[in-house]
Parts: sequence; structure tokens; C-alpha cells
Amino acid sequence: MIYCRYLKEGIDRVLAAGLLLVLLPVLAAVAAVIYTQMGSPVFFRQRRPGKDGKIFTIYKFRTMTQERDASGNLLPDEKRLKGVGKVIRSLSLDELPQLFNVLKGEMSFIGPRPLLEEYLPLYDEVQRRRHEVRPGITGWAQVNGRNAIGWEEKFAYDVWYVDHCSFWLDLKIAWLTVKKVFAREGISQEGKATMEKFRGSDGENNRRIRS
Repeated sequence: MIYCRYLKEGIDRVLAAGLLLVLLPVLAAVAAVIYTQMGSPVFFRQRRPGKDGKIFTIYKFRTMTQERDASGNLLPDEKRLKGVGKVIRSLSLDELPQLFNVLKGEMSFIGPRPLLEEYLPLYDEVQRRRHEVRPGITGWAQVNGRNAIGWEEKFAYDVWYVDHCSFWLDLKIAWLTVKKVFAREGISQEGKATMEKFRGSDGENNRRIRS
């Protein structure tokens, strides 16, 4: 646990700084494509709970249009995710701006994904443990199904990671993430652009998942 408690954040920040320098041309190119194809804003910003439930602002590239219905309401996600936005998301390029969150110490490369602030009061005692570590750009749940698995299973994977965090596990997750990105697996829930909202659970499947 020495790695997770004392070393991981420093390693994350150094890697984030280096990657931002190397990937600056990619970030600029993706931003230019979004601006020319979908207009402004280029970035998606949203409040998310991090370690210990502390709220921070997450940064991502915008992948959805801002199309609205006759009443002025945004269309469903699956109708706004198309064209260049779908390509950017399928390649996980929309996640790159989160390197700034890692650099600021708000996120880690590996950890439970930061979810919506509105979910905080819906977690049971076990699910809430996912906030004992900094949220990650990718995590154990992402390499075991990402958005293609249900909420109960996803939270079980998150808590398993909290209990088993190690340098070698992080390396394994990083490698599996690269494979998932190239295979474009688990990007969305079946029939959805992303995943249906979490509305609470009865805790039936809050079991420890073994590697």
C-alpha cells in the first residue's frame, strides 16, 4: 500500500506532465477538428466527485452536438453522438484533457472512473468505498467491460481495486486499456450512446470480484 498512499500521485503527475508535452500536437489537432466540425465549446466540463467525495471539474473533449427538440431540450445522447464525435469517443481521444486533472492531483491514471455528483447519495456503504482513492482515467471496471456491464458489477470491480491497489495491478490495467482502445470494446451499453444513469441499488451484487 506504500505505492498507493505515497508514491502513486507523484508518479502520476510526472507522467501527466510528460505526456502533455508529447501529445500537445494531438490535443491541438483534436480541438481543431471539434471546433471546425461542431463549433464551440471544444471542451466538456462537469463537476465530479473525487477522492473522499471532494468535488472537482473534469475536462474532456466534447463529442456530442448541441441539437435540441422543439421545446429547447437537448436530444438524447444517442442522437447527438455522431460523425466526428463518435470517432473521437471510439478512439478514447475525448479522455486526453483529463491529463490536466491528473497533473493537478485531482485524478490518477488508474482508478475508479469519476461519476456524476448526483450519484453520491445513492451509493450504499460498500459502493461508497470507491471514493477512498483518486478517480482514474481508466480502471479495473473499464478493462472488465467498461460501459457494457451493469452498475452493480462495475462498482464491485471498483471496490476490488481499492482493496488490491498496487503498482503491478496498475501496469496490468494500463496494458489492458491499450488493448481495449484498439479493439474498441465496451464503449457503450447495448442500445445506448453511453450508459443509463445509476438510480440506486439493493446491493445484491456487491461482491468482491477476483482477478
